[in-house]
Amino acid sequence: MSTESSSKESASFVGTLPKHVAIIMDGNGRWAQQQGKLRTFGHKAGVKAVRASVRYARKKGIKALTLFAFSSENWKRPKDEVTILIQLFNLVLASEVKKLNKNNIRLKVIGDLSAFDKKLVEKIRKAELLTENNTALTLNIAANYGGRWDIVKAVQKIADDVKQGCIKAEDITEDSFNQYTCMSDLPSLDLMIRTGGDHRISNFLLWQSAYAEFYFCETLWPDFDEQKFDDAILDFCQRQRRFGQIGAQVSSDNQGQG
Repeated sequence: MSTESSSKESASFVGTLPKHVAIIMDGNGRWAQQQGKLRTFGHKAGVKAVRASVRYARKKGIKALTLFAFSSENWKRPKDEVTILIQLFNLVLASEVKKLNKNNIRLKVIGDLSAFDKKLVEKIRKAELLTENNTALTLNIAANYGGRWDIVKAVQKIADDVKQGCIKAEDITEDSFNQYTCMSDLPSLDLMIRTGGDHRISNFLLWQSAYAEFYFCETLWPDFDEQKFDDAILDFCQRQRRFGQIGAQVSSDNQGQG
């Protein structure tokens, strides 16, 4: 786990770039309050940071970017803020999907969509269909998503398949379980970033983050630009990922692959 780097130049990467990055986009409300404005103003300002992050990930060749837009717990927020968030989601879908498609970016929305109105769900499905064959980057938007929800849904699907005789309980493995989760078709999560200064993952990608690296920075989300993203990637590339081994083993394996 790390705080933000002091790098001011484009990162000179010495390690392997992450294939899959997730971001908890925190700090919109506080950013707005610092400007003397309503919290909802911060959510609107955060769209610029979303664009910058997508642009950066596409440019660097990152294969998957997952953004935590709206958690299953966010319904507890003030009603007017929730309304603005949903409206903003609608507007972004309308204004950005063609740009994503033009840049060969695939859009997926993960989460429990049953809580959204039918018109919004229809827009989501159309956007996913339009971009489904794009290959440069998969952009996952987590909306009404929770890590525990993802795991429970996977267990329910497995239980149903066992009941139907499609699989046997004793044949369930970590790999087969993963196939029932929201992002089974994507690379394993390498790096999770959280902006805004808090050091927790807030029920985000619990299954997927088992061996992810974590990067926490003080930057409030609307101020998270390509340079800040670069800092996080540089920090990631300087780490040694051991996956249960010791450092000497990892170094030996890397030399053998050279």
